[in-house]
Amino acid sequence: MTTLRRRRLEDLQLRGLAPKTQQCYVAAVHQLAQYYRRAPDRLGEEELRHYFRFLLNEKQVAESTFRIHLYGIRCFYECTLQRPWPVFDLVRPRKSQKLPVVLSLQEVRHLLALVDHSTAQMCLRMIYACELRLTEGTRLQVADIDAQRMLVWVQQGKGRKDRCVPLAPRVLELLRAYWQRARPRPWLCPTRQQSAPLSPTSLQKTFKAVVRQSGIPKDASIHTLRHSYATHLFERGVSLRVIQELLGHKSPSTTARYTHLTSPTLDLMHATISAPMADL
Repeated sequence: MTTLRRRRLEDLQLRGLAPKTQQCYVAAVHQLAQYYRRAPDRLGEEELRHYFRFLLNEKQVAESTFRIHLYGIRCFYECTLQRPWPVFDLVRPRKSQKLPVVLSLQEVRHLLALVDHSTAQMCLRMIYACELRLTEGTRLQVADIDAQRMLVWVQQGKGRKDRCVPLAPRVLELLRAYWQRARPRPWLCPTRQQSAPLSPTSLQKTFKAVVRQSGIPKDASIHTLRHSYATHLFERGVSLRVIQELLGHKSPSTTARYTHLTSPTLDLMHATISAPMADL
């Protein structure tokens, strides 16, 4: 490993970035070097300007992908090479306002019923019922289930933050029945050898397959289960502040997106716009 590469990895670690984020940032700099076929420390600011325009205008990468490239490259040049160029303050990713896909309660039940593999089904149930992200669900351990206090402990979620979420009595019943059949340990939803947690990629493929099988005309992903449960809670009167804590959102504005998707909101809108047309 070259001295520069080792220094770059050390800088990412010292900034406290998660291992997956470090990998993404390293990959972003590597792709920049591949584009120019030169070492990144030999590139100038004008070449970076051209590369960012290429990502935006020609490649038209998604906003999230562009942010990874921008932050990864910026970290390398500003922290490792000590080159705080003005281009990094100039570049801004295009902001998109997309509402998340939401499934009805009936659709969620239908999808989960189609999952044949008991371990995958239990993992998906936990992701929905506990408002978990994909990796939070796959990495749950048996010890994270607190049956006495009816809580699930989410260890080191996004941003390396711990949180606890309530455990519904029905979910505890399902967990106990699952435990009697599978006896998992330490991972709640392990591979067949029980040596590692269920692969997120494998679980994603399973969910995509049942979405296709169900015939539901929505572009639903596993993360849709999390969005859907938050919406279902809001429809039942749970405050946005509580939902924000359950989801582990840093910003209230992120949680506020769910107010636009609830059935009461849509019903009120339909009633309002229908009234002026009633006598036509």
